[in-house]
Amino acid sequence: VQLQASGGGLVQAGGSLRVSCAASGRAFDTYYMGWFRQAPGREREFVAAISWGGGSTYYDDSVKGRFTISRDNDKNMVYLQMGSLKPEDTAVYYCAADQRGLPTILAGTPKYWGQGTLVTVSS
Repeated sequence: VQLQASGGGLVQAGGSLRVSCAASGRAFDTYYMGWFRQAPGREREFVAAISWGGGSTYYDDSVKGRFTISRDNDKNMVYLQMGSLKPEDTAVYYCAADQRGLPTILAGTPKYWGQGTLVTVSS
């Protein structure tokens, strides 16, 4: 599967932004999907994950209650709706996919990665 993230940009603190990830190829619904981010000078970190059918979601504590991950298997899309944004949310956001499920996503070792989209939150 190939992944293409989009939708990043500049937003003021407290604002909202939605980033999207388009997946090519077949059987999108067999892939567990995740979002990660990497801030300048920091390691890449897990943000959110969603199960194959979208029935289960998981979030890092730093974004819980502010971010929502969703997917549309008919469109081969996964989304990350970000709200109440903070300057510390500034990062390149990556989508990722793996058929092996949540443990692989949480371990930060999914097989497929998108190219990233930059989100900048100004104070």
